[in-house]
Amino acid sequence: MDQLRTEIREFLSSRRARIAPEQAGLPAYGGNRRVKGLRREEVALLAGVSVDYYVRMERGSLAGASDGVLDALASALQFDEAERDHLFHLARQSRTDSGPRRRRPAVTVRSTLQRVLDAISDAPAWIGNGRYDMLATNQLARALFSPVLADPRRPSNTARFVYLNPEAARDFFVDYDQVARDAAAKLRMEAGRNPHDEELIALVGELSTCSELFRQRWASQDVRLHRSGRKRMHHPIVGRLDLDVEYLEMPAEPGLHLNIYTAPAGTPTADNLALLASWAATQQTPATEFEAHNG
Repeated sequence: MDQLRTEIREFLSSRRARIAPEQAGLPAYGGNRRVKGLRREEVALLAGVSVDYYVRMERGSLAGASDGVLDALASALQFDEAERDHLFHLARQSRTDSGPRRRRPAVTVRSTLQRVLDAISDAPAWIGNGRYDMLATNQLARALFSPVLADPRRPSNTARFVYLNPEAARDFFVDYDQVARDAAAKLRMEAGRNPHDEELIALVGELSTCSELFRQRWASQDVRLHRSGRKRMHHPIVGRLDLDVEYLEMPAEPGLHLNIYTAPAGTPTADNLALLASWAATQQTPATEFEAHNG
């Protein structure tokens, strides 16, 4: 519970510090403000709660806060969708937290889902969890993410690749800085949802120990939702790929999501994706033959 209180305190105080009074429509009385951003009493005013009540919340006590109060607080602190969701996750943890009893996010994928992936032959597709583990891939995804999969540890983890192999990751991800920010923010979001996930705790500990950049990003308290969008990569075999990514939740497999990468027909990326598929097929043949001879 102490860890949860610390998480709430650091999250709320960091969000309060980034908002100037004029951004919130408040007069900035006095030229010498000792507080960066809003004062606690100003947040309380904007949220429509007493100062004492807001102080208790910022000290880590969200257990008694109603959804209406949380909504008002999110509005006062100008939260985006991810920050609002994170606040509600933290509040739910405050109400129910009595030890590590939550369901652990899945670490395996059913064989039928692997067959679904394998049936997607012209687009890279993979299934992952909120920890950035790559749990199952199709052939084209294995080819696309060959730099990530070069690490022999399984499951492969793209956050570990981004932060612990930064030279290769900078070569691979065109927008490396944004990818690094997103990875830390999404892990922070996952920590709010699954604070007792031992694998997640271990991953964050490993990244914090080994990467100064991750420590900075983690300390920012930023959170971000997984979203569909655009990924720009430079593949070592086929070169530049500007791919549209569809991120699909899997209701039948809570905690898992499906990622599919496509490109509009007739674009250079579509041509390079076809080239990658050809290369992947040549790489697959020896492995198949090896398995046939040694199965």
